[in-house]
Amino acid sequence: MKQSPGQLFAQAYAGDPENAQVSFDYTITEAHEPTKDRPRLTVRNLLRVVPVEGDGARFWTESPPSEEERQAVRDSGVRREAAFRFGMAEAKVQPIRAWVQIPDGLAASPDALATFLDYRLLVRLATAENLALTTALLGHPEIARLPYDTDYAGGILAACDEVEQSGATPHAMIVNPNDYYHRLVGRGGLLAELAEGNGMKVSRNRWIDPGDALVGDISVAARLLDAGRSVIRVAEPPPGTFARPGVAVCAEVYEGVAVHLPGLFYLVTPTTKNKERP
Repeated sequence: MKQSPGQLFAQAYAGDPENAQVSFDYTITEAHEPTKDRPRLTVRNLLRVVPVEGDGARFWTESPPSEEERQAVRDSGVRREAAFRFGMAEAKVQPIRAWVQIPDGLAASPDALATFLDYRLLVRLATAENLALTTALLGHPEIARLPYDTDYAGGILAACDEVEQSGATPHAMIVNPNDYYHRLVGRGGLLAELAEGNGMKVSRNRWIDPGDALVGDISVAARLLDAGRSVIRVAEPPPGTFARPGVAVCAEVYEGVAVHLPGLFYLVTPTTKNKERP
């Protein structure tokens, strides 16, 4: 039976508490199973994963055209994607880190330490990964904003329409939990209809602003660049990581995001918010 990341590190820690370190030849967020019995989609689950070597990758892109470019393409009126601009881009693989402190006395039981790491350190690492991937998608400069006046669900449906007008299928969206529970769940079966008609997947997390939604053909338009390596180690945490001193353990994975087709994403956002922007 394959040992978990927590079990492997607990063994290393028992042998050398001050310098314990375990390296893995895979991304350990894939082993994150504490919510297996209550599944919740992360941004990782929305993206196709591409193994990469080194510190990054160059990749092809098709970007939204300028108005002049759009008018120069004969069929752009009936096929928006005909005017997409071809190019190349680069994305870096960056470390994504999470930290825990080992409670006093816990390490006396390797099994208890392993459970703590598998259920708390990996949870924090999956959370940090979710934040990093969400931020990378939201921060792409060519993703269009789609304002709406009052109806959040209507804004999402308008974004779905825009994606399909470019020949794609809006199959995924990222929303804030507040909007998911207060504006989508139980509202006339909208989520069920989108799931049935589009195979819509919904990732809810705290790093997209309430009132916003990122809608797109996400698995086609972007890729998760996965370096396929991870580390769990005893380390000195950066200032401000914890309020009290203690033995700190860091987990680290190496990932990036390649956005091939930014024109297949729309950030739904309220009109009032856009008016407040400089």
